[in-house]
Amino acid sequence: MSLLGHEHHIGQELSNMSKQIEVSSVPEDFASHVADHYPDKIQHRLNDTSNHSYLRDFVFGAVDGTVTTFAVVSGVVGADLPSGVILILGAANLVGDGFSMAAGNYLSTRADEQLRERARQVEKRHIEIFADGEREEIRQIFLNKGFSGKDLERAVDIITGDPDKWVDTMLKDELGLSLHGPSPWRAAFSTFCSFMCVGILPLLPFIHQFIFPDSGLHPFICSTILTGMTFFGIGAAKSHFVEQHWCRSGIETLFVGGSAAGLAYLIGALLRDVVVI
Repeated sequence: MSLLGHEHHIGQELSNMSKQIEVSSVPEDFASHVADHYPDKIQHRLNDTSNHSYLRDFVFGAVDGTVTTFAVVSGVVGADLPSGVILILGAANLVGDGFSMAAGNYLSTRADEQLRERARQVEKRHIEIFADGEREEIRQIFLNKGFSGKDLERAVDIITGDPDKWVDTMLKDELGLSLHGPSPWRAAFSTFCSFMCVGILPLLPFIHQFIFPDSGLHPFICSTILTGMTFFGIGAAKSHFVEQHWCRSGIETLFVGGSAAGLAYLIGALLRDVVVI
């Protein structure tokens, strides 16, 4: 059977399976899973080098933005300093620490990118210098995958017959590197935006009090409640992308963030007499 005929056969089988799924009571996520495994869909997914998740960068920025900002709030309140100090230090923390985190994320992601490119050039040079030795490495790699005899030699000939695939295989299977990574700029942007957008939430009650001083609002209590809800919400939202129950993920994030805020409040209370206003 030709490759085209084979793909048509697989596509026909998947189409029939999808029809059966529609009639039966199989969950929608399974039907979607089947639809994603047509030959053309698989080829597109495997060849899409830009499909990287920036969830880690977003969650990292959101959690750190909320933790550090509320830590500033807790420390200032613990030290019994004026609310204006909270706004000044909170705003400075948002911009300064947010930019610092984004820059750090950019540099670390960029370093991974440069490491991958350096490794690629090193492997190319090794192939030029001692191709037989590098060919034997390919043979050992596929031997460990379960290939043997003529199948092993055939696989080695195919891989080493294409210099790009040869180098890619060495990067993945010998060095354990991914062939493509996230964009440093997108990673940094995701971190900065989530840091700023989520990190400002603990300051909102104090901003409200500054604009409406006679509102009777207790800003620290409101900030504590809002921050706790934010911690739990971030954790619960994260559970949709990882294998963890939403409640457990929310409580975990709430505990981590609350611990940092509690330490900041304690330090502020202990050092209250250092600053006299």
